[in-house]
Parts: sequence; structure tokens; C-alpha cells
Amino acid sequence: MAGALFSFFPIVAIFVIFYLIVMRPQQRQMKAHRDRVAAVKKGEEVVTGGGIRGRVTKVTDDEVEVEIAQGVKVKVVKSTISQVLTPNTKPAND
Repeated sequence: MAGALFSFFPIVAIFVIFYLIVMRPQQRQMKAHRDRVAAVKKGEEVVTGGGIRGRVTKVTDDEVEVEIAQGVKVKVVKSTISQVLTPNTKPAND
């Protein structure tokens, strides 16, 4: 009985280590992203999944209105927002 228990121990240990190193940090990151997107408010800059960058002008329950150029506004589903930019974030190519 003890031999069978010790033979399963390495497999169980691998799954535990995999969960702690890979799955748990990814779940935390996904939760933080979900919270940032849910808390988006008027005036913040966002980047959509398609790469469109703009400023939020209106927020509803599941959509936001993003101004991508002066006078050009598009409605975007909140779940397609990939990033909420902080005011001091610089573009990647600068």
C-alpha cells in the first residue's frame, strides 16, 4: 500500500507545482484585467483587441463609446478592451 502511494506522489507533485507556477498567476492576471475593464470610466484611454486606441467618452453596462479621432466615435463592447492605459503610459514605439 505504501509503495502505491509513493508511486503516485511524483504525479501529484507535478500537478501541484504546475498549478502554483502557471495556473494561479494567470488567474490573478485575468481577474485584474477583468476588474480594470469593468472599472473603466470617461476620460481614460483604452486599446481595443483590434489595436484601436482612443479616449472613452461614454460608459454603459456592457459597452463604451470611444473617440478615436476628433469627432469620430465608435461603440465598443467592454470585453474587447485589451488594455486600459494610465495617463503616464507612453506608446511602445517612443
